[in-house]
Amino acid sequence: MTRYRTALPYLLLLPALAAELLIHLVPMLVGSVMSLKQLTQFFIRDWSAAPWTGLANYRTAVDFDAPVGRALLDSFGVTCAFTVLSVGLSWLIGTTAAIMMQDAFRGRGLLRAAFLLPYALPVFTAVITWTFMFQRDTGLINHVLHDQLHLVGDKPFWLIGGNSFWALLTVSVWRSWPFAFLTLTAGLQNIPRELYEAAAMDGAGVWQQIRRITLPSLRPVNQVLVLVLFLWTFNDFNTPFVLFGKAAPKAADLISIHIYQSSFVTWNFGAGSAMSVLLLLFLLLVTAGYLVATNRRRGADD
Repeated sequence: MTRYRTALPYLLLLPALAAELLIHLVPMLVGSVMSLKQLTQFFIRDWSAAPWTGLANYRTAVDFDAPVGRALLDSFGVTCAFTVLSVGLSWLIGTTAAIMMQDAFRGRGLLRAAFLLPYALPVFTAVITWTFMFQRDTGLINHVLHDQLHLVGDKPFWLIGGNSFWALLTVSVWRSWPFAFLTLTAGLQNIPRELYEAAAMDGAGVWQQIRRITLPSLRPVNQVLVLVLFLWTFNDFNTPFVLFGKAAPKAADLISIHIYQSSFVTWNFGAGSAMSVLLLLFLLLVTAGYLVATNRRRGADD
């Protein structure tokens, strides 16, 4: 009986470990092997017959003087700018909404539910709706900006050219900030109301309370939230794919779409796999550095 009780936790973990192995670890190993091969459309029937190239695909990907490496570097820069803006705006809007919804008032529950609609909607349904809204001649965005508010002279193109970056950023923030709002709302429930009452008695205003009580108390939640938003946004494939299709404009060429094009459009699966491995290594390094920095800061605060 004692031996059974000792083994029971491991037995309960076996299904999750098996699923993790099949869904994540095996594809990662296969992708790593593919990145070392010259795997093109000529070897799709039997990709194991593709010749080994070693690190040639990696050297091509990081050769920023060549067209392939330069295009990857441009895509990486676009992705970094997009991620910083999307995560920052999503966190800012989510924090503002969570703080505003902290005090009880009539209709708060209904308003909270409305805030969560973008997060609850299926991604394809939501992004396709935005695609219609961004149409130049018949879309709602240009109808409001040009026809009603007269803020622009000519109706701009939103899904091609430089404006595609801002269209993608708008959709990303619209989809991400409700998650930040939900997470921070849960974190606010753990802050004792007595702290705000004592601060108010000492003469602290609203901004001082937010700065001295709310934000420091939410620091552990924000550390996890920012990391999750960063990983989701940097790896986002569904939003640009549904919004632009297989060929995203250069201004909105996120690295996930770029790798997809390198793999499934140009049929160079070896190069695409090498780019995927490089992306994985970059995200692992950023995540490890972020966790080390936040843990050191937490230790210093303690």
